[in-house]
Amino acid sequence: MTQASRVEYQTDPSQYRHWKLSFDGPVATLKADFDEDAGLRPGYKLKLNSYDLGVDIELNDAIARIRFEHPEVRTVVLTSAKDKVFCSGANIFMLGVSSHAWKVNFCKFTNETRNGLEDSSAHSGLKFLAAVNGACAGGGYELALACDEIILVDDRSSSVSLPEVPLLGVLPGTGGLTRVTDKRHVRHDLADLFCTSVEGVRGDKAVAWRLVDAVAKPAVFAQKVQERALALATQSDRPLGAKGVTLSPLQRTIDADVLHYSHVRVEIDRNKRTASFTVQGPSGAQPADIAGIEAAGAAWYPLALARELEDAILQMRTNETEIGTWLIRTTGDTTAALALDATLLAHSNHWLVRETIGLLRRTLSRLDVSSRSLFALIEPGSCFAGTLLELALACDRSYQLMLPDHTAQSPKIAVSEVNFTLYPMITGQSRLARRFYDEQPALAAVRAQLGQALDANAANALGLITSNPDDIDWADEVRLAIEERVSMSPDALTGLEANLRFNGPENLFTRVFARLSAWQNWIFQRPNAVGEKGALKVYGKGQKAVFDWNRI
Repeated sequence: MTQASRVEYQTDPSQYRHWKLSFDGPVATLKADFDEDAGLRPGYKLKLNSYDLGVDIELNDAIARIRFEHPEVRTVVLTSAKDKVFCSGANIFMLGVSSHAWKVNFCKFTNETRNGLEDSSAHSGLKFLAAVNGACAGGGYELALACDEIILVDDRSSSVSLPEVPLLGVLPGTGGLTRVTDKRHVRHDLADLFCTSVEGVRGDKAVAWRLVDAVAKPAVFAQKVQERALALATQSDRPLGAKGVTLSPLQRTIDADVLHYSHVRVEIDRNKRTASFTVQGPSGAQPADIAGIEAAGAAWYPLALARELEDAILQMRTNETEIGTWLIRTTGDTTAALALDATLLAHSNHWLVRETIGLLRRTLSRLDVSSRSLFALIEPGSCFAGTLLELALACDRSYQLMLPDHTAQSPKIAVSEVNFTLYPMITGQSRLARRFYDEQPALAAVRAQLGQALDANAANALGLITSNPDDIDWADEVRLAIEERVSMSPDALTGLEANLRFNGPENLFTRVFARLSAWQNWIFQRPNAVGEKGALKVYGKGQKAVFDWNRI
């Protein structure tokens, strides 16, 4: 992929084309004012506050800056700067001209961004209020649904809707229908009526159906929004007087086949269709107290690592779709990695540490939901310990070299308390709990080895790795495993991996990613959506979609 055609996920408020961000004490306001001429790709205009990937990239950046740069903010109000329209959802013309892979990746990032709002509300005390001051449809309503509360202006025209089924013949929102039922507990027959109607629901009816929390007349709408924003702020423990941390630009270079960061390196082998992610563990003196952590700011190792790894995952996921197998490696000192975990645990209630843990948690979740095969290679010099062990636990398989004649030189892994507590998956389980199906004997055996350096035989006995080849078999076993994986159907592997990675209890988030994403993946390829007379192809052209009426 050429540099010009790459999608760039790094931005800052000075470059925003679509959002206006302002601050007033504990309340931040994000106004949607999408520039219709600033689509990320040619061929469509972002009319009526319809969005594309570029809009969500800015939203993701804005929320991250509120989290880290403005700890005094306790409530974020999402509203519109345009008259009579809040957000009309994903741009349909963009979907119509986009490749299948682009559509699916766009939907995945959109959902991760919305899930991030709910994650911050649950874990960081950052609350979100949707002030819906105009028509709110499709993905626009999904954004409102991701907020803690929704207030709709009662002006006899503004409404909420999920019209994808009657208008487009596609799924009713990648996460919209799930949030309507699982989060807002809209009765299923009303949800059926709502999602198959072109007309939205407005006013008191929207409240009665639980589609919004409150309505307010235009004359008092702003006052009502301010009152609720301040009320939500009282539920937060984010510090009003703390100094934020500036998210300075990442130090990185991107070459044709290598992504270089301070702590992450990605090397692409196009012939083998693999990418090697190497994460460098902490090195040198690391701050152990809050004063040192605050002084380090964005350069503090776990924060810098989370930002770099997140960018690397997104870069590879969007820009390198043919590289289907990611090999995960680490380097460094396990003792230093475990010491850093102790610091994270000791100060986990401090706002900056908590936000850093949150970013690590969400970044690891991006790894979980990436439709790539993930193999961890635990070799001499590796640093799969504690937080960095999560990288291996997220993988589909893990291979750890055993040196039976040189046990002291055998690479080791180490489990810490963070593996049980700090980084739950979207199922709500730790990766260890997922691995062992919450079976207590297995988990107790692992817990008994906290902080211990485990060679391949010990790790294998505990069930922490997939295979422990010795130095005679290592090269061939790993090579054959990778070659076999690369040769398999990408579609079949995506289905396999998604099912196996989320084998725990089902919840709203797993339904969004493991179920709805798969359905949409299928629906987006069907002729009813993308055929010559499919709904996405004829939308806006004055033609009627022609459907294949066979139910499958």
